[in-house]
Amino acid sequence: MARSNLASLVAAVSKKCLAAHSKINSDWIHPMRIVAGRHRGRLIDAPEGNDIRPTSDRVRESVFNILEHRDWGPGGLSVVTGARVLDGFCGTGALGLEALSRGGAHVTFMDKSRVALALCRQNLDSLGERSAADVLQGDCLKPVRPAEAYGLVLLDPPYKAGLAAPALTALRDAGWIAPGAICVVETEAGTDPEFDDTFEKLDTRKYGAAKVHFLRNEHITP
Repeated sequence: MARSNLASLVAAVSKKCLAAHSKINSDWIHPMRIVAGRHRGRLIDAPEGNDIRPTSDRVRESVFNILEHRDWGPGGLSVVTGARVLDGFCGTGALGLEALSRGGAHVTFMDKSRVALALCRQNLDSLGERSAADVLQGDCLKPVRPAEAYGLVLLDPPYKAGLAAPALTALRDAGWIAPGAICVVETEAGTDPEFDDTFEKLDTRKYGAAKVHFLRNEHITP
């Protein structure tokens, strides 16, 4: 084969591969939106499929409306405003990003998946919030000890894996959850995790296939 023909063939194959790669990426990523706060209406990237399952816009809106209008915060204020927030099993970071938009002071995003954390960093960059966040590759079932406890904990573990209650206990025992902290845990509808008795049940809501548990950590650290 002549060199010019070979070069043309390589160029054609490369162009076809790049087009296919772009198609895969555009199909894999679809936008979600920040519901309220200073980033209201801004789009964030989230994946199609089941490997990473972000909390829907509708559920996030309802969850944060509850957090902002209940008197669970210091002095009856919103529990979100000025809070140090842990977004566990963070996926793309939709919950933590919503917290930052609504006045959270700092969010730590924790997940085992490098793919999820890469998307989370991308979303933080697009919103200009990297300075208000830490992104940690870690296991919520075997967490390292933090430098400081958190006042608001958001957990969205994989459905049908039975991780909600064990993860919440593990995070508390490792020092992530401050006494009196509010914990929001999403599970699949139809389940009722057996949370440790030191977590006071404040409210439970069902949204289609999702069930959201609102709890308060009543455990007193010795």
